[in-house]
Amino acid sequence: MASRELSGLRVLVTGASQGIGRGIAVEAAKRGMRVLASARGMDLLTQLADEVKKNGQSLEVVQADVAKPEGREAMLHAAKEKLGGLDVLINNAGIGATGHFAESTPDVLRSIIETNFFGTVETTRVLLPLLREGKTPALVNVSSILGRRAIPGRSLYCASKFAIEGWTQAIRAEFARFDIDVITVNPGLTATNFSTNMLERNAKQSLDHMRGMTSEQVAEATLNALARGKKTVSLTFQGKALLFAARFMPGLVDRITKKKVRQLFADEIAARKKA
Repeated sequence: MASRELSGLRVLVTGASQGIGRGIAVEAAKRGMRVLASARGMDLLTQLADEVKKNGQSLEVVQADVAKPEGREAMLHAAKEKLGGLDVLINNAGIGATGHFAESTPDVLRSIIETNFFGTVETTRVLLPLLREGKTPALVNVSSILGRRAIPGRSLYCASKFAIEGWTQAIRAEFARFDIDVITVNPGLTATNFSTNMLERNAKQSLDHMRGMTSEQVAEATLNALARGKKTVSLTFQGKALLFAARFMPGLVDRITKKKVRQLFADEIAARKKA
């Protein structure tokens, strides 16, 4: 992958009203990119545009849900009308849920897959013709450390991100015919309100997202990867440590996670044995 000058490039950021997406939109504008920010909530998008304007930059917005065909068409229309095309697509929109599979429901799984997987894939499909005509074009998929190694209590979210990882690996080679770079960013714990916006929070063990990287740090890492032409970026010390252990000591990781689950469900296990 080749390095690229970001200033002047036209970029669409999905899920840009909060968290990592918001951070990417703000940072991209600071770096001189022509930004189109997309999200479901217009109020938050307006606040984002006002903040960027106060910083002396400009930013376009479009209200759209990546999980709906009409939302994807709205982004396509806005990219044409407001940017005159597209050079970079950053697929960041996503939702989560915590809980254990035995107590989960099909509806929650379908909602997660519709946004995290189908939303990402079909947004890319709709915008691919514009990217093929773009300058030094690139596709950036904001995935997760949990798309490389799954953990208990987040099986549905992990499944959606593993799907993104597999699809991304395939299109990274396929898009070479179009000279489109494909980049994966895998955040670890990030200090955003992502956990409070989850569809469900039913896992017995919680993760302290506030101890993670800031959304601004993830945004900088994302745009640095785009500028330098890096293929994959995995973030946070804990995230990198998990991937290292999963690669070189997978059996140990399995034993640790099983032990933790048995501890969390100790009362249930004891009751079953007594029955």
